[in-house]
Amino acid sequence: MVPQSKTRSPPRKQRKPGAGTPIPATGAARRLAGPAPRAKPRPTAAAVAAPAPAPAVRKIVVGEEHAGQRLDNFLLRVAKGVPKSHVYRIVRSGEVRVNGGRSTAEYRVAAGDELRIPPMRMGAALARPVAPALMPAILFEDEHLLALDKPSGVAAHGGSGIAHGIIERVRAARPNQPFLELGHRLDRETSGVLLLAKSRRCLVALHGQLREGLVDKRYLALVAGDWVNDRQHVRLALTKRTMGGGERRVYVDDEEGADAHTIFTLRARLRGFSLLEAELRTGLTHQIRVHLAHLGFPIVGDDKYGDFDINRRAAKGEFGARLGRMFLHAFRVRLAHPVSGVPLAIASALPADCAGWLDERDPGGGARARRVPDGGEPA
Repeated sequence: MVPQSKTRSPPRKQRKPGAGTPIPATGAARRLAGPAPRAKPRPTAAAVAAPAPAPAVRKIVVGEEHAGQRLDNFLLRVAKGVPKSHVYRIVRSGEVRVNGGRSTAEYRVAAGDELRIPPMRMGAALARPVAPALMPAILFEDEHLLALDKPSGVAAHGGSGIAHGIIERVRAARPNQPFLELGHRLDRETSGVLLLAKSRRCLVALHGQLREGLVDKRYLALVAGDWVNDRQHVRLALTKRTMGGGERRVYVDDEEGADAHTIFTLRARLRGFSLLEAELRTGLTHQIRVHLAHLGFPIVGDDKYGDFDINRRAAKGEFGARLGRMFLHAFRVRLAHPVSGVPLAIASALPADCAGWLDERDPGGGARARRVPDGGEPA
């Protein structure tokens, strides 16, 4: 009997996943594969952001309050956040038109001028947060001029890493004021009289007085060391330099610097320190601070040009009352009113921390040192 041969059935073809009925995954496979991806919901019509409107050509008529302002400065004001380089480019290319014709950045706009400004889109990264409102003590005010008692530690204007200065904060405190500009500047750590113009007419006249040296600005400065002369003229030319990290500093440079003239009057000797009155004949950046530091009498608390060890010890109270700021205070400004011509003398009291240091160092001499010889009491 012949044995029958064993036959094998052909192997079953495995179905690929996704073809026909899906093959259920085992527990191990589920753990390896992870959770199944969720279907992304379709955005609703409300969730789809509407495209930002394209910038359009603007036509602006210059008002009386801006008459006399340079065209580039006017454009930078109405196009906040737009880079200066872009503003100058559109002026040079003729895209900005004044009364239908080309112009230059130096042109002074007049009341009634019609400006055509091309489309300019401000990037979101360039938009600054809204400045918080701050109105320091008012020392004088009329329809053209505003004099404020600037506190130490607040910059006069924003920029260089400072989001908002006094001018931005005062504008926020007075949103209905049509014109408000700095008449001059004070260093961030300097306190005292700060002039602001409330009209273009006032600003132009005030700048003219400053250029001609007709504004008498006086400061009180506490320096380390025993000052010798009762009255001393200092004429040392100054120049600005930019350091590696972008920091700008001022140096004495008789060859390439600009002329700078300060008159110092000794007010009091305070056992290793001296209180000086400084009169500015020129108004260069950091002029008082650099002149004194160069002469070997740094201002107490000056973190840029001062003596860091003395500053540290003064802040700890080793010389009397604690002094954690730069002792430089603009205590008086004298000028003819820029519009009316009436003589003005605007004074600011010495801040409490500076006055307290003087009184604790020399109770009797502190008050005498703060007295203004020709009228007015800054303390």
